[in-house]
Amino acid sequence: MKFVNTIKLTKHSLRTQESRMQQLQRYLPTLQLKKALLQVESNECFLELENVLAKYHEKYREIQKFIKLLSASDMPTLLAALRIEKSVITYDNIAGLEIPVFQEIVFPTPTFSLFSTPFWWDSALQHLQMLLTLKKKYNTIQQKHAVLNRELRSVSIRVNLFEKILIPKTHYNIKKIQVFLGDQQLTSIAQSKVAKAKIIAKKFVSQKEIV
Repeated sequence: MKFVNTIKLTKHSLRTQESRMQQLQRYLPTLQLKKALLQVESNECFLELENVLAKYHEKYREIQKFIKLLSASDMPTLLAALRIEKSVITYDNIAGLEIPVFQEIVFPTPTFSLFSTPFWWDSALQHLQMLLTLKKKYNTIQQKHAVLNRELRSVSIRVNLFEKILIPKTHYNIKKIQVFLGDQQLTSIAQSKVAKAKIIAKKFVSQKEIV
């Protein structure tokens, strides 16, 4: 990879680049750890989504036998019993993110009499409430998955930036400055030796003329 450099080839610039390299190498492991944690959480979240969805479909199939037994006159009582009074969602902190966690759905206490409803009514109501609960749980996990994946993409971009651009570029800058300063030092030594040789030669010629 070629880098366009506008840095000054000085000792001060070298110290700046070396300090930058230390900071990058110190921060990169933190980013890599966060990326790994988010990846694990995202994978677990995906498996949880599949599990809840499977339960939802299973419960939906079970409910079909009750749907056939319902009449139009049953609907007002049923809908009242399925009204969601409260949806309880808490939040966990994962890798600095506020993640929603489904707890429960609170339904109203049934007001109908068991003696005035068919024997299957209570079972049907429980199945329908569970279906609504699973749907709400699935939606909450979807939100969690979206938050995790959004942060995972962001962190992955930063890790790639560090690994493929910032650290290689800084390493390149350090090497370039070191080579330049090394060449300067060699040139300076060579010039010094030449100057010293000239002085010695001049002294030798002067001494020879005196003799």
